[in-house]
Amino acid sequence: MQFADIKNDIAFRKIFGNEQKTAPLISFLNAALELEGDHRVVSVSIANPYQFPRIAGEKATILDVRATDQSGRKFVVEMQVADKTGFDKRVQYYISRDYSMQIDKGEDYPILHPAYFIGILDFPFGTDTDYHTRHLILNKVTNEHLLKDIQFSFIELPKFTMEMHELDTPIDKWTYFIKHSEELHVIPDFANEDEGLKTAFIEADKYQWSKEELKAYDNVGIKAQDERGEKELAAKKAKEEGREEGKDEKEAETVGKLHLKGKSDEEIADLLDIPVERVIEIIKQHYGNNR
Repeated sequence: MQFADIKNDIAFRKIFGNEQKTAPLISFLNAALELEGDHRVVSVSIANPYQFPRIAGEKATILDVRATDQSGRKFVVEMQVADKTGFDKRVQYYISRDYSMQIDKGEDYPILHPAYFIGILDFPFGTDTDYHTRHLILNKVTNEHLLKDIQFSFIELPKFTMEMHELDTPIDKWTYFIKHSEELHVIPDFANEDEGLKTAFIEADKYQWSKEELKAYDNVGIKAQDERGEKELAAKKAKEEGREEGKDEKEAETVGKLHLKGKSDEEIADLLDIPVERVIEIIKQHYGNNR
């Protein structure tokens, strides 16, 4: 078996946005939100099933998966591979919008259903050392949980350091799968205990994918590599420009000191091993006609 990188948009949506096989999404929702008993998700309808890019470099059509369960609760599951300015505000806006759009103007508020945002993040978010955090609206003094309809769950992959033998909870196992899928070649025993997770492994096996899916998967990977390359090149150029600027400033400072000590342009050029034209240029720039 050759499992896909779940952080790739195509693999992510193939597993969590598959209308025909919703067991993985149901299992993941219950794990990420720690839902038990009558509160567990039993069935879901997916609002935006996955599509894939047709050509290399084309952005994926869908960046997240939206679903509604049997009781009407709304869920947004998103994979975010890079931290961006305003991320915290964006996720609050997204889930608040999904919550408010359930009713039209004039309709009764009691028909609103809870809305949950689940973010799988490939970057640290907050100072908590736990990789899995739940965010609720609580009374500051009593911690009473009266405002229950909007909640957040974040899974921070960089903070997840468990080895396979340490996995305990359902979300531990799901997070291990999401972070380490590419490194595995067989379905691990822990996945056999959860039908949804086992199905996710099967769906992630690229040997079972169509040529069109494999091409789309590669296209997304190429796009991601290009973006990383562009950022690295920009950072390298900025560093080189900064180094060159610092070198020029040091050179100008030295030329100025020697000039003030009465050294001729030729002597300064000879001492610093630079063209005399460069010495003249620096002195004119800093001292004008006062030579």
